[in-house]
Amino acid sequence: MKTVQLGCGITGLVCAEHLVKNDKIDELILADYNTDTAQALKQRLKNDKISVVKVDAADRAAVKKLISGKDLVISSIPGYLNRLVLEVSIETGTDYLDYSLPIGADWNEFDELIDYCKGAENKIITSMGADPGISDVFARRGADLLDSVETIRTMDGDSASAEGFEFFGLWSPRELLEEVTVPASVFRDGKIEFVPPLDERQLYKFPDPIGDLPVYNTDHEETHLMSRYIKGVKNVDFRIAIDDDFARIAKTLKMLGLHRTDPVNVKGKQVVPLDVVVALMPRPVDMIGKVKGFAAVVVESTGIKDGKKKMVRIYAKMSHEEAYKIAHSNATGYMVGTGGAVGAEMLLAGEIKQNGLIVPEMLDAEKYIERLSKKNVDVKKESIDI
Repeated sequence: MKTVQLGCGITGLVCAEHLVKNDKIDELILADYNTDTAQALKQRLKNDKISVVKVDAADRAAVKKLISGKDLVISSIPGYLNRLVLEVSIETGTDYLDYSLPIGADWNEFDELIDYCKGAENKIITSMGADPGISDVFARRGADLLDSVETIRTMDGDSASAEGFEFFGLWSPRELLEEVTVPASVFRDGKIEFVPPLDERQLYKFPDPIGDLPVYNTDHEETHLMSRYIKGVKNVDFRIAIDDDFARIAKTLKMLGLHRTDPVNVKGKQVVPLDVVVALMPRPVDMIGKVKGFAAVVVESTGIKDGKKKMVRIYAKMSHEEAYKIAHSNATGYMVGTGGAVGAEMLLAGEIKQNGLIVPEMLDAEKYIERLSKKNVDVKKESIDI
């Protein structure tokens, strides 16, 4: 099979490194506008399946030329470009997988996306990274182990530090800053509500050795996917660990308008404020090998089992040092890329039968977790009486 890895940042490279080992893949094309990292991976792996192509993912004709005649395209480009790739994949009949929903800030666009994908003859797997992705599969599994589920909480924690870096992100800086400067969605008592960005600070105890970290609600796919695709759930909460200093800086950026994505006039030139901030932040690929600490995604599904209230707690954990050792990555990038790779492997193995739009909650959670556990991700499950 011929596969295109579109986007060769820190997550795409991890996914590619997994998939090049798959016997069903005969050709793996690494495509990006900046091909330096793709060329470095090709040189490191020395695998004849790999080729590198320069492409502008915003150029519809170029994307169509790239994926025509291919079996699968994995899109790990910025989320706002995913919709273009998805549309082209339907035109070409190429199976598609991404790491974040291909919609804008208006969640009503999700219903439009569902309608758009009806009748598609290819498989369109969306939101298949770590969170969303692994987190949604954990929620699906937790709900399946209960007779009924009432509340699902997802916690994304990271104890990362990097000498010489104070303000950084371990995945797309643009998407990170967008996430922490827009109102956050929560699902309470069966209804979607929005709260101000970085408004509700809590302390959450992550698995050792991470420990207690401050967490905040942010606008994430889980809130919308779990509430829609897991029957009976009444409350869905997604929170991410954000350092207090990072939170203060993010609030200041928002106050100054530096989170804006619309152009402003600066000395006669049109400049997007967020683009300036992102350009001044280190790229995750530039921090490879410099990050210490652990990352974890924890999902708690609470409901009733045999007449008693129980919580099923499933989490994935990894150290940044281990991720660098095995894949020249960090734990965040490794888990996102691996989450996508597992979804792709299930597709290649014929374990995903339906065409059209597919979200992680639709996958066989038990098979997914079994595959994930074989890829150096520490997965644990606990059943707790409440």
